[in-house]
Amino acid sequence: MMRRIRNQILQALYHAEKSVYELIDEQDASLPEFFELIQSMEKEGLIKVEDGKIKLTNDGLKLCEELGIKKVEKLTCDCCDGTGYTIKGIFEEVLKEYSEIAKDRPEAIEVYDQGFISLDGVVRRVEFLFERGDLLKTEIFVVGDDDLFSLASALTGFPKRVFVVDIDERLIDFINKKADEYGLPVEAQVYDVQQAFPEELKGKFDVFVTDPVETIPGLKLFLSRGVSTLKGVGCSGYFGLTTLEASRRKWYEIQKMIHDMGFVITDIRRKFNVYPQDEKNFFRFQEKLPIVKKLGAKVDYNWYKSSLYRIEAVREPKPLVEGEMRIDEKVYKDEESWATPY
Repeated sequence: MMRRIRNQILQALYHAEKSVYELIDEQDASLPEFFELIQSMEKEGLIKVEDGKIKLTNDGLKLCEELGIKKVEKLTCDCCDGTGYTIKGIFEEVLKEYSEIAKDRPEAIEVYDQGFISLDGVVRRVEFLFERGDLLKTEIFVVGDDDLFSLASALTGFPKRVFVVDIDERLIDFINKKADEYGLPVEAQVYDVQQAFPEELKGKFDVFVTDPVETIPGLKLFLSRGVSTLKGVGCSGYFGLTTLEASRRKWYEIQKMIHDMGFVITDIRRKFNVYPQDEKNFFRFQEKLPIVKKLGAKVDYNWYKSSLYRIEAVREPKPLVEGEMRIDEKVYKDEESWATPY
């Protein structure tokens, strides 16, 4: 794997020097693996790291030529940011209204490990659900909603009902207030995923959406809460997962969990979700992020992105966590959690 990642880095730098965070976005390794590889390449004399920028040395350029690397123009689509989805028609109006609503959103706070994706990213996610048939006249359950996905999806007029749970009372109050103001079929309720799941919410929904913490215990907990709400076979779930804080080894364990719960993976959309440097987002406390401390450079690029998973139940959904599960630091953080404040 690391040979492939090294090739990604060499290909990216062959064009020009890159911000360290831009280079993170050009490769697929986890943050610890990336940091180790950059240190190794620097020791080999292949790259030079200075003032948050990385460039090839003469030896690095020579290696690129030996490998046959060529300069290639940007390969992803400028119109859709590489997601495959443009925002048009009714979804343009949704983006306009949703953007107005989001201006007043509560700011992300680190105690809840919050961070929200871009405005157009949320609307593209809504479009994705629509295309998959998971929006029209469906009942949707959202586990944690600092993205305000509930409001964006309801603005389309398609879902029958959207129900949100979140530990953050500020978000719950905001979502309920805006839902009432705009006449949306959205209801939000304070709930801590550590608590036993409410019986009245089990087996009542067609779709769940969540963006869980990226530890194995955390993912098992958040996905289980979403799975608990589904009606049965054919129901679906959506969640984001990075390669930055979830290595391939962790992806392997996560995919086994998904199968154990009775689901198949129908879609993985690479780098679908972008976390922007919004003044209310988690970059406000970037100096506390381990990756920033280790690299010694301020964030200057929207580097934190995640893939979007869609899973679908092929047998009766089976949550792996049924009752109460007390959260300790291991649920939120592990050795790969380099974008999570310590």
